[in-house]
Amino acid sequence: MSRPPLPPFTRETAAQKARMAEDAWNSRDPVRVSLAYTEDSRWRNRSEVFQGREAIVAFLTRKWEKEQDYRLIKDLWAFDQNRIAVRFQYEWHDGNGQWYRSYGNEQWEFDEHGLMKRREASINDIAIAEKDRRFHWAAPGPRPADVPGLGTEPF
Repeated sequence: MSRPPLPPFTRETAAQKARMAEDAWNSRDPVRVSLAYTEDSRWRNRSEVFQGREAIVAFLTRKWEKEQDYRLIKDLWAFDQNRIAVRFQYEWHDGNGQWYRSYGNEQWEFDEHGLMKRREASINDIAIAEKDRRFHWAAPGPRPADVPGLGTEPF
């Protein structure tokens, strides 16, 4: 199985890979998301460390049960050969209706087929008022073309 664009990445293909990941995660479909990773992909997400597609599906299922009305924006930070670093922000609310904005960075490493074999994510959550939300579009689904990326958006 191949998942273009393939390494080595250019600025354009690395940005395309980041946007494809953003669109997949905004689908909130754990199986769809898991197909972008190798069968034995290794993950660190916050304090959780696990490996393999089944573990990815289980993790994402739990994540989106907790993080309701999730909307994510990823921006390319850096790239080299088969590695990409992104920064991201996403907004969600819990079962009590409290909204959060989560900030983070991810480091990705890809195999020769364009599948991610390693993902490391560091994430922090900040409680926000619903009126302070920045990300408004019909979800689940991709970020519309008229919604800008993070750019120089302040924390």
